[in-house]
Amino acid sequence: AEEEELKHEIVSSPSDKVYSFLGSSPDGLDQNEITKRLEIYGLNEITQVSKIPIYQKFLSQFTHFFAILLWIAAILSLIAKMPELAWAILAVIIINGIFSFWQEYKAEKATEALRKLLPYKVKVIRNRELVEVDARYIVPGDVVLLSEGDRIPADIRLTESFELQVDNSVLTGESRPIRKTSSAYSKVNANWIDMPNICFAGTNVVSGNGRGVVFATGMRTEFGKIAHLTQVITAELSPLQKEMIFVTRVVAVIAISMGILFYLLGTFLAGLSQLQGFIFAIGIIVANIPEGLLPTVTLSLAMAVQRMARKNSLVKKLSSVETLGSCTVICTDKTGTLTQNEMTVKKIWAFDELEVTGVGYCPEGKFLKGSRNLSDEELKKSYFWLLLTSGICNNSKIVYEKDNNRWRIIGDPTEGSLLVMSMKSKFINEEIKKWKRVRELPFDSRRKRMTVISQKGDDIIAFVKGAADEIIERCSSYFKDGEILPMTGKIKSAIKQVNEEYARDAYRVLALAYRPFSNDVNLFMLEVDEVENDMIFLGLAAMIDPPRPEVEEAIKKCSTAGIKIIMITGDHGLTAEAIAKKVGMIKGKAKIVTGSELDGMDDSVLNNILKEKNVLFARIAPEHKLRIVSNLKEMGEIVAVTGDGVNDAPALKKSDIGVAMGIAGTDVAKEAADMVLLDDNFATIVNAIEDGRAVFDNIRRFVGYIFTSNIPEIVPYLAFVLSGGAIPLPMTVLQILAVDLGTDLVPALALGAEMPEKGVMEKPPRPREERLLNASLLIRAYGFLGIIEAAACMSGYFFAFWQTGWRPGLKLIGSGPVYEKARTMCLAGVVTTQIGNGYAWRSHKESIFRKGFFTNRFYLFGILSELVIISIFVYTPFFKGLFGHRPLEFKDWAFLFAWSPVILLADEIRKFIARRRKSHEGG
Repeated sequence: AEEEELKHEIVSSPSDKVYSFLGSSPDGLDQNEITKRLEIYGLNEITQVSKIPIYQKFLSQFTHFFAILLWIAAILSLIAKMPELAWAILAVIIINGIFSFWQEYKAEKATEALRKLLPYKVKVIRNRELVEVDARYIVPGDVVLLSEGDRIPADIRLTESFELQVDNSVLTGESRPIRKTSSAYSKVNANWIDMPNICFAGTNVVSGNGRGVVFATGMRTEFGKIAHLTQVITAELSPLQKEMIFVTRVVAVIAISMGILFYLLGTFLAGLSQLQGFIFAIGIIVANIPEGLLPTVTLSLAMAVQRMARKNSLVKKLSSVETLGSCTVICTDKTGTLTQNEMTVKKIWAFDELEVTGVGYCPEGKFLKGSRNLSDEELKKSYFWLLLTSGICNNSKIVYEKDNNRWRIIGDPTEGSLLVMSMKSKFINEEIKKWKRVRELPFDSRRKRMTVISQKGDDIIAFVKGAADEIIERCSSYFKDGEILPMTGKIKSAIKQVNEEYARDAYRVLALAYRPFSNDVNLFMLEVDEVENDMIFLGLAAMIDPPRPEVEEAIKKCSTAGIKIIMITGDHGLTAEAIAKKVGMIKGKAKIVTGSELDGMDDSVLNNILKEKNVLFARIAPEHKLRIVSNLKEMGEIVAVTGDGVNDAPALKKSDIGVAMGIAGTDVAKEAADMVLLDDNFATIVNAIEDGRAVFDNIRRFVGYIFTSNIPEIVPYLAFVLSGGAIPLPMTVLQILAVDLGTDLVPALALGAEMPEKGVMEKPPRPREERLLNASLLIRAYGFLGIIEAAACMSGYFFAFWQTGWRPGLKLIGSGPVYEKARTMCLAGVVTTQIGNGYAWRSHKESIFRKGFFTNRFYLFGILSELVIISIFVYTPFFKGLFGHRPLEFKDWAFLFAWSPVILLADEIRKFIARRRKSHEGG
């Protein structure tokens, strides 16, 4: 409370009294006082809160639930005297842990990035002397001098200001330079960031110079408060991470339950000893644990990250890929994301309206009257002086960057847009060069005008631009179609009406005028009011930061996909509303909520507002944005947040998926975010959401594919137990591992790279309660496709015995070459049927005949890989000895491959019935 009271006094008091509030003076502090204050307030730097050590992050990759399950399986394998199996499982744990850590390892650099924004040296007055000191040693009460190009070291109350303009974009996200004054400011309930006599740490001086006294340093600055907010927000588990925990628990329950059941069956039905029953149970547990699931998920997400990177979406955290797919709300800023962040003159009015074509700062475009392109002669007749004034009354420059293949401005974006507009008329460029600047009357917030007096030969003219209301009242005549006519009340009203119409459409409007002088006038003796008087009105220039052309289509996609978009901006509400309407975000009247209104609003009211359709938030501070995101998450929404400034960092980190701008974004925003847009384009987010939705479907595809092979891995054990040992064990635990970590791995990865099905963005987001392992998947994998695979494997097993003369009723011998070949057939049966099974899982409902057998080339490679691997296991001496295999003949392979189309056609029939049922329900 005392701090807030001091702030109010500092802002609302005259400059000369500010020093006394802070125990300082215009002469600065002496060294003794500086030493005392350093002890009290500490260094002017951003301090770090304690964070998780890097070794703990590394160890966490080996201690999560699924990893623990694998550790237990490895230990049990050692107990059961199956060291090969134990080492194989340990290899899975280690390789996956290192890979996951490497993929997701991003040091928490947000604090370091904040520190980089603070300058190293600052000009201060201490003990009546001007000195340069390290920014870390600035203390409250220090008198700081500011000039163009300086980065501001602390929160400062200005005591002197000479045309000082500051770029607050790191705090507000809005790149428009803000004019600063040293006058007292007593407006109640104003946004703290908007205070005109305060300069904030981390912002930049664009132009002018000033002097001020420091009142907050380090973590007490607005900058420091944002840093603290960002650091104390703990990262939450993503929906996919939560889902994988659920899957792991389901797998654990199934595996342990089956192990206990088969232990009891083995000892009581098959006559196994206690030790044999225990070893047998371990085999069942290992068979039910899909060891390849974790590396497959990790690799699949990594591939999705690479695909998205090619589409300008750089994802920093693997699990964030799927989070995008389940996103229900996007909280987006305006400038640079929905718009191009390039102020552009789109219309000029000089008693007739012209449309100015062209994009951004590129000096190429046309002047259209209706649909007709005006010729140079027509432009010279009616718009020569307007275009000339736009180019001369201007302190900006435009430059072409060859490396980036783009034009950019140096200076004020508003002035830059006028300069670009004038340069689009090629004849003006040469004309501007003929005029020599004599005197400048800089813009100030009181006059709301800027004047440049230039001379060409005997011609001396004052070129003026400024707010329309101010210019109109100082014009005695107006220029129209080559004639100068007397200004009347009716003409003034007409100009004001056009100005208001442009303003309602979110245009920023400047009026242009000029005044000739005789060459015997002493221009330097004239007062400002004498120069800016009796002028000739030329017209209006209407400029806007135009929406990106592809945003409208992207917003339509979001609407179809059931994703709500909320604009949260630091800009004015009416400007935000106009842009929102232009891009189709809002239809009808918008509900605009400002930051000051949020301050007095309780959560229940805010939550009701967030449920409304046409709502947007304007003049928002960092804590407001964070609150909005927090409330949306508490309401059960999966929230994506876009941002580029320091002000956005807390909300980016709090959200389910933080999206930072790669071009305009600060290092702080990029480090706090989960994803970086390399092109700063809202449409790229929507494309990424489409990829994210596909990722969840793809994970479900390969989970189903992997789980299907569990049944033919379990049934051989079931046959052994239920037969009381009469059917020798058809498959060993090591063979099961050969499937899970060998033949199944590449095809599963290929299913993880499946392209999105048609209409993926025409469905609402996945319900939060929808499980990855749902009843439909388990029934399809375990109760349908898995049973067909098991039948194929067991038939292959018995086929090997059949060829040697065995018939039902005869005893099976559990040793020797025939038994080894039968086990080989059982394993090969899993591989051959998994080919058809993979094609079945490539789509959930769509027929593979419609989708195409060759549209996923990676899966074709997956088929080749599993055939190569099984051939190595069957025919190479080392693996023949390791697994106890026997070579298979052509007729053996023919028998097994006949099952592959069976499983695919069976699932095609199921899909057909499902589509027919849905069609009838829909009809």
